[in-house]
Amino acid sequence: MSNFSLRSFIAAAALAVCLPFGSQTAAAVPTANLPDFTTLVDKVGPSVVNIRTTSRVGSGSDLRGLPPGLDEGDMSEFFRRFFGIPMPGQPPRGGGGGGSQGDKGDQGKGGSRSAPDDNQDNSEQSSGVGSGFILSTDGYVMTNAHVVDDADTIYVTLTDEREFKARLVGVDERTDVAVVKISAANLPAITIGDSNKVRVGEWVLAIGSPFGLDNTVTAGIVSAKGRDTGDYLPFIQTDVAVNPGNSGGPLINMAGEVIGINSQIYSRTGDFMGISFAIPIDEAMRVADQLKTSGEVVRGRIAVAIGEVTKDVADSLGLPKAQGALVSSVESGGPADKAGIQPGDIITKFNGVNVDTATDLPRMVGDTKPGTKTTITVWRKGQSRDLSITITEMQPDKVAKTEQKKALQPKERASNSLGLAVSDIPADQKKALKLASGVQVDAVEGPAARAGFQKGDIIMRVGDTDITSAKQFEALAQSLDASKMVAILVRRGDNTQFVPLRPRVPSQK
Repeated sequence: MSNFSLRSFIAAAALAVCLPFGSQTAAAVPTANLPDFTTLVDKVGPSVVNIRTTSRVGSGSDLRGLPPGLDEGDMSEFFRRFFGIPMPGQPPRGGGGGGSQGDKGDQGKGGSRSAPDDNQDNSEQSSGVGSGFILSTDGYVMTNAHVVDDADTIYVTLTDEREFKARLVGVDERTDVAVVKISAANLPAITIGDSNKVRVGEWVLAIGSPFGLDNTVTAGIVSAKGRDTGDYLPFIQTDVAVNPGNSGGPLINMAGEVIGINSQIYSRTGDFMGISFAIPIDEAMRVADQLKTSGEVVRGRIAVAIGEVTKDVADSLGLPKAQGALVSSVESGGPADKAGIQPGDIITKFNGVNVDTATDLPRMVGDTKPGTKTTITVWRKGQSRDLSITITEMQPDKVAKTEQKKALQPKERASNSLGLAVSDIPADQKKALKLASGVQVDAVEGPAARAGFQKGDIIMRVGDTDITSAKQFEALAQSLDASKMVAILVRRGDNTQFVPLRPRVPSQK
């Protein structure tokens, strides 16, 4: 075989090998069509409204809607340069007043929003811009409580440019839900979905007025469900772009149903950083129904302060897994106090339903009608106990006050295995603090210092043993197994919590 023939054979063989591989590779990478939101926006868009609020304040007040680091001049220049318009909510150059329509009645005309009425009070200034959506054809609109907070006048503008002065029906700050009413009929009401059916990864979109830019549409996916941010409700987390002004607008699924109210963002700048939170619509509708009926929300309470149950606390107390709500304090004379609930108890069930996280309990109790008798299951000293309790109506939070602790002579060193030097608490101080037992921390070092103990803390329990004296505490501390974690029930101020601590070995004194 000639060199030419050999080279031709090798080239043909290489081509024969490469072509099938290439065709298989192309076939193995399917192409996916991205969702088309145009029909969805056409359907839902008319149900979304712009909400603008005004307050009678001094002329030197700033705009609450601006993110940190940006002043009115920055934003005005931004809108002038890139959009060729004045900043939303502000008058055009040479104009006066606050850029609102004034008191011409409930309904206005499109195109007149930037021209102030001659009879308008010049002290009425724009105080915020937000979003909302139409709940019913007769004019009920849902939004966030913080959008209409402290507003003297609320204006609702529809997509057809009609503007109405709204009446505040009710506000619930705990869930950040508000309902307003406009005098109109045959409005395009939004379709309410089921937030319990939301799936992580599904496409969703938001419609609102970021920075006052009406009917802005952004899209993304559901990033997480039941996200605890320290508030009363578990939020829906998304990566949908939400900015100041989007608050109160709807989070829409692919069926065109509202599944949440865009409420918060995680941000270090005040602008969108990829994490947004929405109030589940199921929770919001329960609140809205009460606001429409009575103008307020009635919730149950048991009068306790609670905290998270960590894995270390669960392990040290013999709890099968980290679940429930740790009772840090109990209001004297409240429902929990009367039921026998104590600081240090872990509430694992409410009315027979598991309390998985600390944030579950407030929702369970809050949704229970005041006057209801039910059962609470607590974990105490290695055992479960069922306690009968009567739910009362939630009242404004009470601030517990105690007398100032008397100064005690501190010990020079904490020589026991826990690194805690303690002393007995005088009887009058115990009475003032309503303590039946406990010792006061005088010095902290070693394990206790690393765990965050402080001078002045009160040690109430070590493991399952109540502490009644400094002598008893010292004896118990010396007998602890250095290979096992122990839970210390400590009170600081009005709060009580378990702190897991690993004793040091005797040679490390």
